[in-house]
Amino acid sequence: MTLIIAGVVRVPPENLEGLRPHMLVMLAASRAEEGCLEYTYAEDIADPGLIRVFEVWRDSSALDAHFQTPHMTEWRSHWPRFGVSDRRLFAYEIASQRPL
Repeated sequence: MTLIIAGVVRVPPENLEGLRPHMLVMLAASRAEEGCLEYTYAEDIADPGLIRVFEVWRDSSALDAHFQTPHMTEWRSHWPRFGVSDRRLFAYEIASQRPL
């Protein structure tokens, strides 16, 4: 069953430019993973420093494998230095989809 991961993390706005290169590395590595259908971050233009996370995974085994990757460990190691906080992500199981 396809999984959507959606939610937010917060970064002090003054730290966002320093974190951006690490975000790009994480995006590229995650998008290259088997079972990753979509992986993106977006800054909320009305709330500086609020990063919206959106991921689509083929199934739970692909997501489980993602959490064990070296790039995930590396990504999380940067969080304290850049003040990443308020992580609120949720997994949604998708039974079907259709275009709108």
